[in-house]
This record gives sequence, structure tokens and C-alpha cells, in this order.
Amino acid sequence: MSQLGRRTFLAAAGAAVAARGANDRINVAVVGLRGRGRDHISEYAAQRNCRIAAICDIDDAQTERAQALLRSLGREEARAYRDFRKLLEDKELDAVSIASPNHWHALQTIWACQAGKDVYVEKPASHCVWEGRKMVEAARKYKRMVQVGMQSRSIIHKRRAIELLRQGVIGDVYMARGICFKRRPAIGTAADGAPPLGADYDLWLGPASSRPFNEKRFHYNWHWFWDTGNGDIGNQGVHEMDIARWGLGKDHLPEIVHSTGGLFGRDDQETPNTQLAEFHYGNCLLTFEVRGELTGGEGSIQFDGGNFIGNLFFGSQGWMSVDVGGYQIYRGDQRELVEQSGYQEPREWDTAPHIQNFLEAVHSRNHKDLNADVLEGHLSAALCHLANISYRTGRKLRFDAAVERFVNDPEADALLRPSYRPPFVVPEEV
Repeated sequence: MSQLGRRTFLAAAGAAVAARGANDRINVAVVGLRGRGRDHISEYAAQRNCRIAAICDIDDAQTERAQALLRSLGREEARAYRDFRKLLEDKELDAVSIASPNHWHALQTIWACQAGKDVYVEKPASHCVWEGRKMVEAARKYKRMVQVGMQSRSIIHKRRAIELLRQGVIGDVYMARGICFKRRPAIGTAADGAPPLGADYDLWLGPASSRPFNEKRFHYNWHWFWDTGNGDIGNQGVHEMDIARWGLGKDHLPEIVHSTGGLFGRDDQETPNTQLAEFHYGNCLLTFEVRGELTGGEGSIQFDGGNFIGNLFFGSQGWMSVDVGGYQIYRGDQRELVEQSGYQEPREWDTAPHIQNFLEAVHSRNHKDLNADVLEGHLSAALCHLANISYRTGRKLRFDAAVERFVNDPEADALLRPSYRPPFVVPEEV
């Protein structure tokens, strides 16, 4: 995007903000219209202070389904775009809500910031470490509100659990353990073929390397291939990774990372379905485990929908478990249960309060009001990326958090930043 184009976009954005002040309504575009994108539509439609003014997807069938959903929710149809770059020329838009595949997150966020739009972007914030830092730079340079879809940061019982850790409820926390035991059936195999009618596959690839269309790499299964996804540690796992880092109070990346695992009993997906990771911070340890096959649970993490997903924190005076249902605190050598919360209360749906928090920050113009600012999203996603780099290189790695590079390891450094396919290139200078 040229500097002239950026100035034009920013001028338009300023006019849009002034107009919003008059009617207190935020015009939002939803980008990526399959499962998670439809969740976005439903949640924004329920908010009184915003309007879904535009939608964007490379697949016409998904666009038609999204328009039908808007009608069913009593909302008017939105302007439809296939190319995200064209959407950014829409002067009426104040914000974009991104639910596209991981490899698109950084570029779409940076382009939107340059165009003067605020951004809600699904997790993981980035597809690699380097571009995550560029997202932070863009948000700060253009003074944009960028919320990452780590919705746990807007859930009351999880916020309370972290507050209790800060207060020393289990003493000095020496270890956090993230659990992502989520059943992932094999995806099978298929021959390369033609993309669905009405779908722009080249635009879907975007920054990713060019390769023939294969239905097993499309739609949700793109999570299991390195050029578009990050495996389950960067899919479901990044939520628990974020809670683990949040509970430890770490606002930087670790000194040492080591990850191992494998793809056991499976087909031709690339990412592991079984993975162990350790992150050394000097005064504490963060461990993480992914299991995609049948498994038992661990600690007090609740069995939920066939899965065990949550976090365990261990301190000098006790330990805590946190999951989707609530938290439990055990203290002393007898491991006495001294407090639990949430399990008797109605289950909270996490997206609604997180989107509401984003819209409030769009009004306040203070990124510190965001529950999951882009910097938090970058750091937690980067932990997943570091684990994957250790897994792919097959060794323990030392990391220099000050410059976000590995120590004397060019092979590992090469995986911090992918090769982008022109013209879909994350710029050096945002």
C-alpha cells in the first residue's frame, strides 16, 4: 500500500470516527465467513452499538450463507467483498473482524491498521513470530485498537483465577501447565483437484506458497499444514498457552524452549497430534501438552465435550486448576480444597464479552482498555511458534527475548519468518 493510499485511508477513517460520534454506532466488516466468522456475525448482530456493514470471503457460497444468517437475525444484508483489499477502500467501515485462516491474520491486520481500521483478529494472532511483532508495530504506529480472539481474558472466573494467583493464593508460582487434550480424528487423504466453483483459491492462498488445490488442505483442515496453520498447539492450544503465560505474569518470551512429539497413527497431515513443550523463564517453568488421540485427563481439569482442556498452576503453598467450567484451589501438604468457583453457575459464552470489550475500546481509543491487546496476542502465539520450531528442528533452542531471535542458530531463525508469495507480503516497515 502506497503512502498516498495510507493517507487517503486515514483521512477517510477520521471522517468515519467523527460520524460515529454523532450516532454512536460502529460499522464493522466480518472477514472469513465459515464457522468462526458466523459466530462473529451472530455476536456483532446482538450488539446495539454496531452494525455489520460489510462481509468478505473468497468463497461465494460462504457469502450467501452469511447473508442468509444476517436476514435470519433481523439485520439487513451487508455489502459483500471477495478481495480484502477492496473492502479496505470502503470509507464507511470503522473496524474489521478477522476470522480467516492463520496465514492471513498478520497481513490483513497490518493492512487494516494502515487503512485506519480497528481490528478484532482471531487467535493465534500470527502465523509466525516475526510477523506478530510487525502487527504490534502497526497497531501502535497507526493508533489502532487490535484485539486478539483469546476470549478467556474476558471470562469472569478466569480473570478472577489470575487475580488470585497475583495475590499469592498458592504462594510463589513455579510452574504452569497447559493441557490441550482435544480429540482430532484423522482427516484422511484425497487427490489434488479443482477448487469448488465460486471459490478464488489463489486469493485463499494469499501469502502462502503456491500448491495445487486439495480438499484435505482446505476449510478447517488447513490447521494441520505448516504453510497455513500451526497445529493444535496454535489452534485450541493457544488459548491455554495464553492463560499459562498470563498466570505466570510473563510479559516477554522465554530463554529456552524444547518440544518433541509426533504424528502417530495418522495420514498425511504435517503437524503433530501429540506434542510436549517446555519453556524456561529462569525463575519458573511453563509446560504444555497436546494430545489428539483418545486419552485420560490430568489433575482436576474437567471432562468437557469429549476433551480435557485447561491449566494447572503449582506454587509454594498449593496448586490451582482452571478450565472452561471454573477454577479449584488446593493448599497445603494435604492438598485441601479451599475454594472453587464457576462450576455451579451457568456456562459463560466467551465471544460476546470479548467483542463487547473490543467495541468499548474502539470508543475509548485506549489500547490498554483491551482485554487481549495485540501485544498479548503476539507473545502467546509466539510461544506456540517457538515450540513448533523446536519440534521441527528436533532440538532444544536458546532464545534471546530482547531481539526475538534464537542464539547462534540460523536454521531455527529461518523459521521465525516465512517466505511470502508476492504481492501478499508482510512489509519490513509497516
